[in-house]
Amino acid sequence: MGPKIRDLIAAITSVALVNFGGPAANAAGIFTLESATFQDGKMMPQKTANSKANVPNNPNCIGENISPQLSWTNVSDGTKSFILLVNDPQAGGGAGFSHFVAYGIPVSVTSFAEGELSKPSDKYVGGINGFGTGIFGGPCVPPNTSPHHYVFVLIATDFEPKDLPPGLTRDGALMKLISPGQPPAHTKATTSLVGLFVNPWHP
Repeated sequence: MGPKIRDLIAAITSVALVNFGGPAANAAGIFTLESATFQDGKMMPQKTANSKANVPNNPNCIGENISPQLSWTNVSDGTKSFILLVNDPQAGGGAGFSHFVAYGIPVSVTSFAEGELSKPSDKYVGGINGFGTGIFGGPCVPPNTSPHHYVFVLIATDFEPKDLPPGLTRDGALMKLISPGQPPAHTKATTSLVGLFVNPWHP
């Protein structure tokens, strides 16, 4: 990982922690997001990339669009639901690209199995990602480029699971609803996980 990428990821993490209240410890420990599919800061398998079936006009979508397994522990007191965001900050020439927007995840849910986020579920309310869908959309990285970094951010909130309507975008209404002031009124804690992906195909 080069210094520019490290600085970029550090900046994203810093913004997330400042805007969403920072990592919070409760009596059990630190709020932590993990995956059995990949390790933090390591490569995600090709199966997590988006598929040609989902994005037929993009030859860089070379996977099966199987969302990674995710689980979290040490939920902060007062949490009623979670928001899960997945973003590639390097896409779009550095403008970033939203791969998943989900919210209304009940506090009783503490994990998602592989592939569970690749389809609608009563465990979450789907927002709209950059592909225009309400489900997980995996990487579509061009060949011969450095690994892209996929930032998974889990936000513990005091929203009831059905408080927010479906179809919200990450950078639109959702962010305004989450952080109306300083500190954000509805956020209890945040945690994050970074997965890498590179297109192995070379023409």
